Amino acid sequence: MDLNSLREYLLQKKGTTEEMPFGPEALVFKVSGKMFALVAWRDDPLQISLKCDPLEALFLRDTFTAVKPGYHLNKRHWNTVTLDGTLPDTELRRMIDDSYALVVQGLKKADRDFLLL
Repeated sequence: MDLNSLREYLLQKKGTTEEMPFGPEALVFKVSGKMFALVAWRDDPLQISLKCDPLEALFLRDTFTAVKPGYHLNKRHWNTVTLDGTLPDTELRRMIDDSYALVVQGLKKADRDFLLL
């Protein structure tokens, strides 16, 4: 998946914003002010960090060589994925969907309800 396709998929999630709070090297995607994806858009190949259930995070790391513990993030809850072509796009989209859902699940009820409208 290239940068344009990745950004398009991330931004189609309801309530998502794109920011650069850590400087120009990282695109941060948030829902209701909470980060669910961080893209190292200048890296070649691209890398994306995604929130993940701790048990699934370990499973994904054992299953895919492109999936590593979150770089500069809580390694229990975040994975960093290198988009080197070894991870199927369908699996990447599933991981993005899960990250978004985990963050939405942790939002205040009013924010969750707004996203469900």
